[in-house]
Amino acid sequence: MIFSVPMEEGLVLAWVLFVTGLVGVIVRRDIIFILMSIEIMLNAAGLAFVIAGARWAQPDGQVMFIFIMAMAAAEVSVGLALVLQLYYRRKTLDVDSASGMKG
Repeated sequence: MIFSVPMEEGLVLAWVLFVTGLVGVIVRRDIIFILMSIEIMLNAAGLAFVIAGARWAQPDGQVMFIFIMAMAAAEVSVGLALVLQLYYRRKTLDVDSASGMKG
């Protein structure tokens, strides 16, 4: 038996996830939490693509989700390098201290 989630409910879930990630980016000052919030926002966009693709029985949504996951992996690797450099130079993970880094 195939169970299908209605498109409206899936898009509401994607919207809630995206807003949760956006609030995390705006409110938190710790770079780790900001990166995790960006990941939540990317997953919300991927969920919306998959739901839209399932609605019209096209694999396009799943293909876009694979691209989003590849972009998220690249973002994690670059973000981790930035976090390590920030902690190595400033001994803190506060985003405000990163504004003092030059060169």
